[in-house]
Amino acid sequence: MDVRRTTARRAARVGVLAVGPLALSVLATGPADAHGSMSDPVSRVAACFAEGPEHPRSAACKALVAAGGTQPLYDWNEVNIGTAAGRHRQIIPDGKLCSAGRAKYRGLDLPRADWPGTRLSPGAHTFRYRATAPHRGAFELYITKDGYDPKKPLKWSDLEAKPFAKVTDPTLRNGSYVFDGKLPKRSGRHLIYSVWQRSDSLEAFYTCSDVDFGRSPDAKAPLAAAPGEQQIAAEAHKSTVSHGGHGGDSGHGGHGGDGGHAAAAPAPHTAAGDGNPGAAAAPAAVKAANAPAAQGGQLAETGGDDRTALMALAGAGALAAGGTAIVLAARRRQARDRA
Repeated sequence: MDVRRTTARRAARVGVLAVGPLALSVLATGPADAHGSMSDPVSRVAACFAEGPEHPRSAACKALVAAGGTQPLYDWNEVNIGTAAGRHRQIIPDGKLCSAGRAKYRGLDLPRADWPGTRLSPGAHTFRYRATAPHRGAFELYITKDGYDPKKPLKWSDLEAKPFAKVTDPTLRNGSYVFDGKLPKRSGRHLIYSVWQRSDSLEAFYTCSDVDFGRSPDAKAPLAAAPGEQQIAAEAHKSTVSHGGHGGDSGHGGHGGDGGHAAAAPAPHTAAGDGNPGAAAAPAAVKAANAPAAQGGQLAETGGDDRTALMALAGAGALAAGGTAIVLAARRRQARDRA
């Protein structure tokens, strides 16, 4: 009898100990979140961040801060929709393309012709997209039609119906996606709109890059510059963006608000914010695999689609159920032995 009781107790302990770490490891294996912004031609938000969130130089960037505070600039790599799933035109309203319809980034939608811009020429161009959290996905670049007026709110109908450049899983080089495309013939001020739709998540990122093909009546608009690595690193502690989750607008569960910046580094964010589903922080192994240095110049194949989380929960539940069954069986044996 004592031998049977001891065996049952051991079985119960083994079951419980086995379930705990397995369940936790399954739940922790969620997809890592991606963040970034266009750096060539530089996006509005990245250009204004490069000027300095607290004291931007250009009139347009000053207006952006007046409209939404400095936090959108510290969170320059997070103009996203967590549940986009390719439905960009359906879920982003006209006049709000640059902010992706997010109130936090409303300053990016200001219609004006003096946004800092990049001088371009029609023909071949190498595009760069700074990725602070790389992931698999597809990029689509759209350009405004002839007759585009930057002094009017940007509408979907202002963009060409088809992207002039499209690439899936481009090369990651020195922390940036690099890919080639051919710029169509244009003159004067225009805008390039980028969509980065992740293939391992519903999440998508959006940027507006102001460009000048020459002979523009607004030639006095300042030239844009992309933020350097030193600035990105130095200002990172003021960002509310966590690669284990999302910043969001004030009142939507995110760390970020519509004015001012965080005084200290925020805690890892796991709550849903601004329509973006939260995610558990990626384990160290996933983060290491996602680092540019570990990728050999290519994207890391990390994360999974949204079914991964459901499978993880189901697997953890099955493990927990199995452990519970072991414990109950052991208790029944003990009851029989006492009888």
